[in-house]
Amino acid sequence: MHLIGFLLSYPILWFFSLLPLRVLYFISDYLLFPLIFHLVRYRKKVVLDNLRKAFPEKDDKEIQQIARRFYHYFCDLLVETIKLLHISEKEYKRRISFKNREVIDELYQKGYNIIAVTGHYGNWEWLSGVSNATPYQNMSLYKPLSNKYFERVMTRIRTRFGAHLVPINETMRRMVSYRQQGTRVLSCFIADQTPLPSHIQYWTKFLNQDTPMYLGAEKLAKAFHQAVIFLKILRTKRGYYEIEVIKLYEDVSKVNDHEITESHVRELEKLIKDKPEFWLWTHRRWKHKKPADG
Repeated sequence: MHLIGFLLSYPILWFFSLLPLRVLYFISDYLLFPLIFHLVRYRKKVVLDNLRKAFPEKDDKEIQQIARRFYHYFCDLLVETIKLLHISEKEYKRRISFKNREVIDELYQKGYNIIAVTGHYGNWEWLSGVSNATPYQNMSLYKPLSNKYFERVMTRIRTRFGAHLVPINETMRRMVSYRQQGTRVLSCFIADQTPLPSHIQYWTKFLNQDTPMYLGAEKLAKAFHQAVIFLKILRTKRGYYEIEVIKLYEDVSKVNDHEITESHVRELEKLIKDKPEFWLWTHRRWKHKKPADG
């Protein structure tokens, strides 16, 4: 079934990726949005439930407005991701700007490797070009898809501009390998994913909810003595993004347990509260309940 689904859909995706973004945005507005928001109502119950939990102070009218803006952006996110199949490096660079890039350069000069943390906010798929903007080798950590055929497509998309894609369970081994080779690495973590129940080690308050967090970024930063930054992805206008580099920690040797995790969680939370429509509300982020003795 995976192969059949791939063979049926990939030619369509390939064709659409050849279209200019202005045409893809027209499709986003007048085909995808009516289909996903009105007809299919894709995960609409989950989105509204998440928004109500995150913003209990907002009335239902405000919640519905945020949801509608989110689905508009979600459709844009889909076509922008498809466009990565064929977007030229020149056009990509024109659409992505960096703020505070000197933070990365300074850490490189001081000899640090870097843990870069972000969330499913803005177009995180367009982060693949970070490797072109820094002196580091970019290692992007990800969870492989169950469909091996679409996995190959996403791998191609995410590695077109020089990033090395590493399955999350191979992170430690790859970091050791890079260190042995003397390769300086900037490792990108999407840190707002929901851990499996057996992997939950830490709970925090995030958007007014008890929320389990992965501790991988923090543990690796301490184990390999790496600096930690947060990548703040801002949509400046349709099809254009600014990635602001925020230095969280340079020397992590004396940082308290969970302090790194709390720092990047708060940065993401501020982003979401400011412009909530750009976070991925379709995930059941709060499906696990904190134990009474947790």
